[in-house]
Amino acid sequence: MKYADLHVHTFYSDSTFSPEEVVACAKDKGLSAVAICDHDSTEGIEPCIRAARQLNIEIIPGIEFTVEKSDVEIHILGYFMDYKTDWLQKKLAAIRKARIERLSKMVSKLNDKGIPVKVADVLSIAGKGTVGRLHLAQTMFRTKKIRTIQEAFDKYIGFMKPCYVANVRFSPQEAIGAILKTGGVPVLAHPHIMGRDEYIPDLINYGLRGIEVYHTDHKPSVAKHYEALAKDFGLLITGGSDCHGLGKGRVLLGGVRVPYTVVEKLKEEAQRIRKEQNRPS
Repeated sequence: MKYADLHVHTFYSDSTFSPEEVVACAKDKGLSAVAICDHDSTEGIEPCIRAARQLNIEIIPGIEFTVEKSDVEIHILGYFMDYKTDWLQKKLAAIRKARIERLSKMVSKLNDKGIPVKVADVLSIAGKGTVGRLHLAQTMFRTKKIRTIQEAFDKYIGFMKPCYVANVRFSPQEAIGAILKTGGVPVLAHPHIMGRDEYIPDLINYGLRGIEVYHTDHKPSVAKHYEALAKDFGLLITGGSDCHGLGKGRVLLGGVRVPYTVVEKLKEEAQRIRKEQNRPS
């Protein structure tokens, strides 16, 4: 039976893994397909496709958008988008630039709290990647002012914490709309982390087509809850490890996997969406 991990990052966002390392790890884990879902970037997709050709691994083009609604941060995954579209790439470039501006503001707040981090050090860790809070947390850890990466989020840079700065460039409606416009399938990432199930109907009204039921941070009881919720709303069920290489302390790739039939359903949904987009108004 074929399996896929539908939520994997490369060092083009906040993973420590290169595209080649992602593909090699996927092969080692016995996966047939991997979805590359970097934050606000599609730069890792083509290198992964090239690396995967000789290893018979299917690379699924994806992305992960971070948006906010009221009092909560929401992550939206997009699968099988026409990611080379010019307007999308211009938007992503603007978002990545805004992320650096956001980083500067968070660094200033952290310095005021006695955490001696520098923007240049964070950017050095980020390298080619879209700079994010995990890079900042890794830099904070090096100062020995915090004991763990998670402490950085829990005390300082997590959503609505003292040194948090919003990075709003897409609303949930705009993010879902952008994915649909490029023929992709929008899916709500790790809904348990969002923790606001009451917002899901709004996301569905915007065009949400699926829920990431299976995730590293979803216990079996949580997965069962979201599986039932997805069925109630008629949404696709997906799953992925959310692997960031060693960025979260251990390699998660392949730890959450779904049958390849899930990929086939995503492909069918993408075809339906593209037909809808091509309908005359």
